[in-house]
Amino acid sequence: MTGTALAPAPAAPEDTGAAEALRAVRRTRARRTRRAVALLALALLAALAVRVLLGRYTVTIPDFFAILAGEQIPGASFIVLQEKLPRAVLGALAGTALGCSGALFRRVLRNPLASPDILGITYGAAAGAVAGTALWGLRGTAVSWTALAGALLAAALIATASVRLRGGGIVGERFLLAGIGVAALAQAVTAAMLTRLALNSAQDAAVWTAGSLSAATWERITVLGACLLLAVPAAVAAHRALEPAELGPELAAGLGAHPGRSRALALGLGVLLAAAATAATGPLAFVALMSTPVATALTRGRTSILACALVGAVVVVVADSLGSDLLAGTQLPAGVVTGAVGAPVMLWLLVRQRRGGTA
Repeated sequence: MTGTALAPAPAAPEDTGAAEALRAVRRTRARRTRRAVALLALALLAALAVRVLLGRYTVTIPDFFAILAGEQIPGASFIVLQEKLPRAVLGALAGTALGCSGALFRRVLRNPLASPDILGITYGAAAGAVAGTALWGLRGTAVSWTALAGALLAAALIATASVRLRGGGIVGERFLLAGIGVAALAQAVTAAMLTRLALNSAQDAAVWTAGSLSAATWERITVLGACLLLAVPAAVAAHRALEPAELGPELAAGLGAHPGRSRALALGLGVLLAAAATAATGPLAFVALMSTPVATALTRGRTSILACALVGAVVVVVADSLGSDLLAGTQLPAGVVTGAVGAPVMLWLLVRQRRGGTA
């Protein structure tokens, strides 16, 4: 007797309609995200142009391209290639790293206040930098390596205090509390080390710990750029891999995801990005904290790590422009400007969290 294959049952009209509606929502969200990323990229180019061409010393567009082509213009060539352009590029790279880091911390810990500057990573970098200057007399690029070591040590302390002893995995609330404690410890270490420095060294360290782009060099740009070239694609992949985990550990495991492994990888990449940025520029307060809620507002609810990265880059470049040129006779480090803007944002996030909203 010959068997006959049964034809699959036709999909119910309501199922087809629901699937089509879901696809339409996804297409709309994707268009919004692409539009926001494109607008942020244009905003970043505009901010870079303003930082390099305008300010206390203005440069015309033809002169700028002539300088890039190798022509020597007295005064202008030095200012563009050794001061304005390095600061703009380093600020964009550092902001990109902090924006990515903030997005990863936010998605893993699911808390609007979860960012490397609140949880002690950047404070650990500042403590490492000041300790390197006070204890070993380090200067210049060498300080960046001790800052990187300080950030990684802070992250190791936080992770040790927050890992669950039975079953492994990181406990989110414990991670937040441990991060706040490590931040307080790092601030105390920084203050103690500053008292051991001579006056000139203490002034330099104070400027660095405020978050400044004044020490921007092409060497620092090359190191940070190489780090981002490797870490940003990995951060994008890790951010995407965390999406199933938001459905719950059981459902995520059923979909073939590994939430525990993805969370650990994302946090590690977030720490590395924040540490690299802070080692190059000093702690830029609240950049990682601000990037995600601003990017989410621009994309209307969809968190895109690329949008977060671009917001961070725009914030740092604009802050450096304002700090350098806003007040006559006064130059403020970029970290002071981002801190002044970020403090109200942090208060807004606290108010929204108290009201039960998501920011």
